Amino acid sequence: MKWKYSFIVLLSALIACNNNTESKDNKEVNETLETIFNRKSVRKYTERPVEKEKLETLVRAGMAAPSSRDRRPWEFIIVTDRDILDTMGDGLPLARMLKETKQAIIVCGDTAKSNNAWQLDCSAAAQNVLLAAESLGLGAVWTAAYPYPERTKVVREALHLPEHIVPLTVIPVGYPTGIEKPKDKFNKKQMRYNGW
Repeated sequence: MKWKYSFIVLLSALIACNNNTESKDNKEVNETLETIFNRKSVRKYTERPVEKEKLETLVRAGMAAPSSRDRRPWEFIIVTDRDILDTMGDGLPLARMLKETKQAIIVCGDTAKSNNAWQLDCSAAAQNVLLAAESLGLGAVWTAAYPYPERTKVVREALHLPEHIVPLTVIPVGYPTGIEKPKDKFNKKQMRYNGW
């Protein structure tokens, strides 16, 4: 009787595995969409520093963003200096995690290159950084500097930015602790076809 029960359990497991394999084989994996849907705001990081090559890959991804009239008015500042991270963490109310991470990327706009679309171009670049971080197994979070004068002042002073360079966002980056999970933000009520 025992062997019959074991046989039934084994057979059930094999059928379940086969069904899972079939559904995975029939379902084409789109890595780009998986990265987009899995992106999350990560605010807790391990002690492990992010490798220089990965930080540069994040910036490279940022620079691959679309840009109005191809002006590319972005500037990226990689911060690994503990004092600068702590100074910004103290001064930016929604970026306290800077005091816990070992690196951040600040996306800035060059108003001399674009005075009317730098915010849009740099937002696209920042989103690329966030998606690239997700794809590399890193965690990152958008923390706004612009349009808040008191926040931009903190970043401007910490990084000695010239007047024509405006910090849009400070992106803390690190290896995630795994606490944060992606949210399903799709809302069909916010989607329309052919007009309002």
